[in-house]
Amino acid sequence: MRGFFFPEPECACTESECPETTLATKKPALDVSIQAGKIALGKHAARNTIAMPARSPLRLVVAIVVSIVVSILALAGTPLLAFSHDASAKEAKTPDASLAPDADTIRATMKRATEFMVDKVSTQGGYVWSYLPDFSRRWGELEATPSMIWVQPPGTATMGHLFLDAWHATGDDTYYRAAAAATDALLRGEKPNGGWNYFIDFDGPESTIEWYATIGKNAWRMEEFQHDWDNATFDDDGTGETMQLILRMAEAGRDPRYLDAARRNLDFVLASQYGNGGWPQRWPVQKPYVHHGHQDYTGYLTFNDDVARKNIEFLLLAYKLLGDGRIPGSIARAMDIYVKTQQPAPQAGWGLQHTLDLKPAAARTYEPEALVTHTTADNVRALMAFYRETGDRRFLARIPEALDWLQSVRLPDDKIEHGRAFPTYIEIGSNRPLYVHRRGSNVVNGEYYVDRDPTHVIGHYGQTRAIDLQGLRDEYAKLAAMDPAQATRDSILKAGKRGPLPPYFMQKIGEVSDLNLAAAGKTAAQLVQGLNAEGYWPTPLLATSHPYRGDGPAVPPTGDFGTTRAGDDSDTSPYLADEPVIGISTGTYIENMARLIEALRTAQ
Repeated sequence: MRGFFFPEPECACTESECPETTLATKKPALDVSIQAGKIALGKHAARNTIAMPARSPLRLVVAIVVSIVVSILALAGTPLLAFSHDASAKEAKTPDASLAPDADTIRATMKRATEFMVDKVSTQGGYVWSYLPDFSRRWGELEATPSMIWVQPPGTATMGHLFLDAWHATGDDTYYRAAAAATDALLRGEKPNGGWNYFIDFDGPESTIEWYATIGKNAWRMEEFQHDWDNATFDDDGTGETMQLILRMAEAGRDPRYLDAARRNLDFVLASQYGNGGWPQRWPVQKPYVHHGHQDYTGYLTFNDDVARKNIEFLLLAYKLLGDGRIPGSIARAMDIYVKTQQPAPQAGWGLQHTLDLKPAAARTYEPEALVTHTTADNVRALMAFYRETGDRRFLARIPEALDWLQSVRLPDDKIEHGRAFPTYIEIGSNRPLYVHRRGSNVVNGEYYVDRDPTHVIGHYGQTRAIDLQGLRDEYAKLAAMDPAQATRDSILKAGKRGPLPPYFMQKIGEVSDLNLAAAGKTAAQLVQGLNAEGYWPTPLLATSHPYRGDGPAVPPTGDFGTTRAGDDSDTSPYLADEPVIGISTGTYIENMARLIEALRTAQ
């Protein structure tokens, strides 16, 4: 999400999927920027670009071409070969795709697509990321069971935000009821101490335990799913996005339960904040997980995956709606942790996470103890946003040191590929790049390791990054020359006033780990025409996974899994399908509906 608070980076890539061959993925954005008297929400793009598996390069190229052709055929009304039967042939003729549809046509398309998702797809009001058309398999970030809904975007809360946007655009209570159903589903899965896990399983604890012991346990690279901490996570914005949805439902004023929930969410965020201002990845810290000798990292101060930023954004929105007097002090402490954790020059950067004594720390086994270039760039942007919010020049004071450090680790020109000039990990002390590799084929026999060899690195977590260093220098120079009164003219804290939340949160889709999104650039007419007879937009499901088959072998089978997204056929991690099937994508629905809402507002 993009917005006032954290301007969009060139390539933040704070998650794993940023190697040299990439497909952009997207995520709803909620950054809080006030322009022309309203808050504009968004999120930085390009955080999670997706690596192509190293295996079968030619087949993968063919698969991507096929998937693009299938999408074009779907938009053109040509019958699809996979899972579509003769449905396309039964679709009504639609106007020429070059002509903008009228408001009535847009509203009818939106409603038909929504009725399909609500009536045919949802589980007790909630959603996962993708489904086969016969619903025989379904996925969030990993394969899900029929009793599960996904919290992690683009999941149930993202759908709730979309429904509320549609309600504001149309006034049709169909969308409010869908938003309420999504919110209620999320509230049923709220943790006792507050917050949410990545998913909710309505079949209860025994079903959740079984999932973790089978699918979760065997997802080699998805270490955050190999153990059930049985608490809430701030990772990947699931909790943050849900809390923002509840704020919007509270503002609608139709059900006092949502206002009570919003206040409970605020208490949760304040209770989980450390005295020094930071937040852990998970809270409360319990059931620690020691993995391959690595200590549990979930209680560390966390910048990775926008943990601190998203909590600050929630607090700003909560302050606007609730006016709670505890919020400004919490935000001030949260901003201060960025200053406290910046390391001394000449290595004036940050890690993905820091220990409680403020030192960079390791996390997952492919996230070594190191300084991290894209996190440093993101934190520089955060410090500049803090100056805009507070007018306090101490947030600008050490930015030049961080930028000089980034310059010092830039790769030589002849080593730069695809514009990715900055190694992800830099060793503390030596200032030399570190690179992550893996050997083996699954969670039983495999392991990650770190050295200084830039060749044959893992393919699911980018080992180099694209950072617009000159852009950061230019923005810093502009702000440094700006007096505090000018810099804070749009500040929520300086205004000190309660006021309405923005009516539209899904104006721009950002990025997530969902591989199936590809609606960018499609016109409203194409989207009207592309909705099939059943009521969904057929989407090539690029992401798939091996079904659970039991624990993997102790001896790796023949093959090199060092650079692939998934290991052998016991690995339940997602990967790009060689031959994508056509299915139902929650993310595609969100993306297409957001585009239609924009077109409807124009048409009206």
